[in-house]
Amino acid sequence: MSFLVGVRVCAVSFLRVCGLKTTVSMPKRAKKNEETVEGETGNGAEPAPILYEDPPDKMTSKDGRASNMKITSWNVDGLRAWVRKNGLDIGRDVLCLQETKCAEKALPSEITDMPEYPHKYWAGSEDKEGYSGVAMLCKTEPLNVTYGIGKEEHDKEGRVITAEFPSFFLVTAYVPNASRGLVRLDYRKTWDVDFRAYLSGLDQRKPLVLCGDLNVAHQEIDLKNPKGNRKNAGFTPEEREGFTKLLEAGFTDSFRELYPEQANAYTFWTYMMNARAKNVGWRLDYFLLSSALLPGLCDSKIRNTAMGSDHCPITLYLAV
Repeated sequence: MSFLVGVRVCAVSFLRVCGLKTTVSMPKRAKKNEETVEGETGNGAEPAPILYEDPPDKMTSKDGRASNMKITSWNVDGLRAWVRKNGLDIGRDVLCLQETKCAEKALPSEITDMPEYPHKYWAGSEDKEGYSGVAMLCKTEPLNVTYGIGKEEHDKEGRVITAEFPSFFLVTAYVPNASRGLVRLDYRKTWDVDFRAYLSGLDQRKPLVLCGDLNVAHQEIDLKNPKGNRKNAGFTPEEREGFTKLLEAGFTDSFRELYPEQANAYTFWTYMMNARAKNVGWRLDYFLLSSALLPGLCDSKIRNTAMGSDHCPITLYLAV
């Protein structure tokens, strides 16, 4: 393999992982704009990106009840950097954060000193500082709070917090990524089975809301470039099947319940190659609901204009 061919192969592989254009032209003598790259016109100009416009909030459920619970979930990709980017400037009754990458002892004062959220809960990795981590900030004190799912192999990474409220459980999760090269795919499959069993056990006691970065784009509509990502983490058949089984266990994807055909609605964009401005993204962040809570579903929002992370926040309006 020549050096130039090797460079081309590496570049194509990288672009596919990002979900971006995968045609890379080899250097050659040619007239300007002779070749057309995927997504470009013959004169070299790219078409305008198709952006998602978050519609007005729906504040009433199908059964006529007004929303009385607002939950926001956000993968912040590092809590301290997110705070510096004014990520806290978003209102909610409960704020769930993922990928905080911050030990409790290192929490910024902007978080610890928030009087409007007197009840704050943190979970972090036991083995790796600056890795994984979730948080839950509440205005109202939960009846009970637990950490993990009762499996040591999973719980040491600090990925789950569960809060019990009078009429439902709230679970926030940062689901493990299968990683580049799918080196953790087998572990992810084990996680999916164990996490589903944990959620089903809770659901037998009272209904639940699951929110967080679930690290899977379920259907082709949930990412910009499905064809180029079938063998990449987040869109493998195994991960998608795991999500399907979670839905079959009695949980509903709240966004697709309300917006079943909405395309170009993403919650994650790589920092590279101006992906967010082009809206080349993935929908990895979700609110799942037990069937008993569906009548009270008012709205499930993707706040794609909110900056501060490579993910955007999502918000659930619920009547409970």
